[in-house]
Amino acid sequence: MSTTQDNPFEYRKGKWTTIANDLRRNKFVYILALPVILYYAVFHYGPMYGLLMAFKDFSIADGIWGSEWIGFEHFRNFFNSYYFERLLRNTVLINVYELIFAFPAPIILALLLNEIRSRLFKRTVQTISYLPHFVSIVVVTGIMFDFLARDGLVNQILGFFGIESIPFMSEASWFRTIYVGSGIWQGVGWGSIIYLAAIATIDPTLYEAAKMDGAGRWKQMLHITLPGMLPTIIIIFILNMGSMLSVGSEKVLLMYSPLTYETADVISTFVYRRGVLETDYGFTTAVGLFNSVVSFILLVLANSISKRVSEHKLW
Repeated sequence: MSTTQDNPFEYRKGKWTTIANDLRRNKFVYILALPVILYYAVFHYGPMYGLLMAFKDFSIADGIWGSEWIGFEHFRNFFNSYYFERLLRNTVLINVYELIFAFPAPIILALLLNEIRSRLFKRTVQTISYLPHFVSIVVVTGIMFDFLARDGLVNQILGFFGIESIPFMSEASWFRTIYVGSGIWQGVGWGSIIYLAAIATIDPTLYEAAKMDGAGRWKQMLHITLPGMLPTIIIIFILNMGSMLSVGSEKVLLMYSPLTYETADVISTFVYRRGVLETDYGFTTAVGLFNSVVSFILLVLANSISKRVSEHKLW
């Protein structure tokens, strides 16, 4: 007796019937999803044809299709340029510092908040820690310049203890510390929300059983809370690995100056200067494409490693 698998036409017909039934059954869900799909199609996938500029000597007059094809020349120029090593080093180091110091910060805050028994005090701490997230980066940078100026509050405190004032914002050696530290201050509270939500899903009976076995708060945190948060931690870590070569250009542009280029200049700011200020669109498209490809490879590698060493993965 033949089946639909033996008849390709019948199999395809049955497949399309299943899809049609699903669309009819969940039509309101698909209608709700349609604006999001259109947004990504128009503003994210549609402009991807512009990646052709990375392989062309782009001219605004000739357009993307009319410009001369030059292959990988832009990539060779970037890899052989004086700035390549500096840009790559600064971008990777800032992201490594963020993984070491900024990534664990919201996890630690969530664990500490979970141990607070006073609901009023807990909500107060949460509110205070959330507020910096809603402050504009421009305002945050302005505050840093005021506080860290030679006559600012920080140097006044240092002077009170007899320490010579330090030009924080114009000294290259301080840039990464200030960038990562201000990022922790601004994002630690907001970042802790997802980990607090993960803690809230842990079965309370596990804590009760641990108490009956004589486990204190510290052991409960180590053996129940942290393992319960682990899937969320791994997913966020994998996503962060995918952005290892992506440093927010807005904040760096507001903070850096020619005096701090040695440690502050990253790939995204270089793309801004060459692409927007010098209108070298083909070259900067090649740099951006290189950045995206490496980030995608890191994301896939991080997910593959996580899949091998644990049961948790992004896909």
